[in-house]
Amino acid sequence: MKTTDIIILLAISVTGCKGQHKTNEDFTSERTTRAASFVVEETIDNVFPLFGAFEERKWISTWNPVLIYPDKEIIEEGTTFKIYPQGHGSEKEFLWIVSKYDPKNYLIQYMVSTENRFWTITVKSNPIENDIKTETTVTYTFTGLNAKGNKLNKESLDNMYKNNLQDWRELMNTYFQSLEKQ
Repeated sequence: MKTTDIIILLAISVTGCKGQHKTNEDFTSERTTRAASFVVEETIDNVFPLFGAFEERKWISTWNPVLIYPDKEIIEEGTTFKIYPQGHGSEKEFLWIVSKYDPKNYLIQYMVSTENRFWTITVKSNPIENDIKTETTVTYTFTGLNAKGNKLNKESLDNMYKNNLQDWRELMNTYFQSLEKQ
């Protein structure tokens, strides 16, 4: 192949790429982040595992992950599952991947995506008050993939943080209180 042929192919490729992005010229992806912390009246070794995809069922009755990888319900980097959310408008499926998992430092991060957006959820727990309570900080960082995604991200953050995750605190404390009664 001659150098001129390669240049012509590159020119066609570049022109083709420009055309593929032309429909998005008016779109600017927006990234938005919010974090909140809460305290659970339980030790970190009991609290932190409940942020794993499959243990979360214990304190959120509507949580129903569908495992994709691996072939058993364990949490490790790369664990992949889907959620079919209720009450999330037009988004019918969320794909979740464990992107970081450091149980020694009580850290887990998920990457979640839909056709309109993606986001990370970072959960970091710390023991407090002589290790009898656990403080957890949850950070959501959303990125829009289109205008609809930008809009959904703002709505999701406003909804998720309307109580600064104190609803999570209440659910977890209620779960641990129910165990004490058994």
